[in-house]
Amino acid sequence: MRLAMLKAVRLKLLRLGSATKAELSRSAGISFPTVGKLLDRMVKDGEAKVVGLDESSGGRRALRYAMNPEHVLGLAVFLERDETVFAVFDCLGDVKERGRRASVLDEGPDALAELVREIVRAYPKIGATAIGVPGAVNGGRAFHIPDYGKFRDFDLAAYFEERLSMPAVVENDMNAAVIGYRDRSGGTAGPPVVYLYLGKNGPGAGLLVNGDVVRGSTFFSGEVSFVPLDRDRSFERALDEEGGPGRGRDPLPPGAVEAIARLVASLAAILNPGEVVFNREEASGETLAAIAAKGAEYVPAEHLPRLVASDWTQDYLLGLQRLALDLLMAKEH
Repeated sequence: MRLAMLKAVRLKLLRLGSATKAELSRSAGISFPTVGKLLDRMVKDGEAKVVGLDESSGGRRALRYAMNPEHVLGLAVFLERDETVFAVFDCLGDVKERGRRASVLDEGPDALAELVREIVRAYPKIGATAIGVPGAVNGGRAFHIPDYGKFRDFDLAAYFEERLSMPAVVENDMNAAVIGYRDRSGGTAGPPVVYLYLGKNGPGAGLLVNGDVVRGSTFFSGEVSFVPLDRDRSFERALDEEGGPGRGRDPLPPGAVEAIARLVASLAAILNPGEVVFNREEASGETLAAIAAKGAEYVPAEHLPRLVASDWTQDYLLGLQRLALDLLMAKEH
């Protein structure tokens, strides 16, 4: 109960930027005395700080508080076929360092742990880690990650908590990316959103409905590589056959545009999303216009989603940052 109230106060203080005890009490729906005790402890621990006095309303001026961004840091790491990308950030979301290292997918969890240890040695205030993987995830375990057997069915979250004494969350790459896109675009509700990535490890998608990630009954949502497009071809096979050696790079060849347009038309008929988001390195400008035109041959144009190009790496890291921040806000520091 105390941790739940502490998390609420932390999140409200982050969203408000600064606040008095009375403002936090009203905003978080927690009694004034409880908020006062929590804030006093946060200030004592260095987690929050007094940033000034509030405007006078005729009585004693109230103290105004803000989070101390240097008190604790988070780490976001994602694993790709040819690299490992990471960002160290504070509770305000400001990035302290962003870097790239060699891929660890073929080496296994021990290599990832050593990389994280290296980063933590440089930033000892890191208190939580979010790890993104190119596979379907359930409860910290990547149960479908076909090309990387050393990570398959391995509980990364438990491994990190045991080996590094640090809470960790593991997320599918496209779920993290669509969370980041949601946060960056300021949307928490509204029509469904699909984030489609052709990818270095095969295509995948992240789905948002009412601002929440759709994971499915077996956590398999978004595995669009299996979607059948015609008599004997899946979406992934169609991309492999039609995309040529430059598959996944803008501009896409006509066969790949046809395959993506059919998938978008299927999404329009089943989910009716407001947007389908693409990695701008894979599809933008004329390619998106071609996909929309081809999709209108299958579904009336007024029912097709808006096609958007975005920065996939930035969205991915922002989504992981959000997940790591949620861990930080829910733990004792």
